[in-house]
Amino acid sequence: QVQLVESGGGLVQPGGSLRLSCAASGSIFQIYVMGWYRQAPGKQRELVASITSGGSTSYADSAKGRFTISRENAKNMVYLQMNSLKPEDTAVYYCNAHRIDSRVLAWGQGTQVTVSS
Repeated sequence: QVQLVESGGGLVQPGGSLRLSCAASGSIFQIYVMGWYRQAPGKQRELVASITSGGSTSYADSAKGRFTISRENAKNMVYLQMNSLKPEDTAVYYCNAHRIDSRVLAWGQGTQVTVSS
């Protein structure tokens, strides 16, 4: 069983930066892909960024050039560095883990990101 815990959310002004962290524990050997999803009020959950065990990254168009996903394997951590934040980035951000066969292993509890002046 895999457990994921997010942290680092908060209130930031437009144009500001924030770094989210996700700590993985349990049967982490099963994890192939870790990603960040977000869900804004009244909208469906969407994939923001992902990273594989080999270091391959993928980003939503809305995140490209502004967000960077990274990992520290020794600490079982994955991060999402968010720069040039916009009000439309406001959402609850969730950490997620998949197996190599794309089956979902776990979801984190979510961390709120609010971008407002």
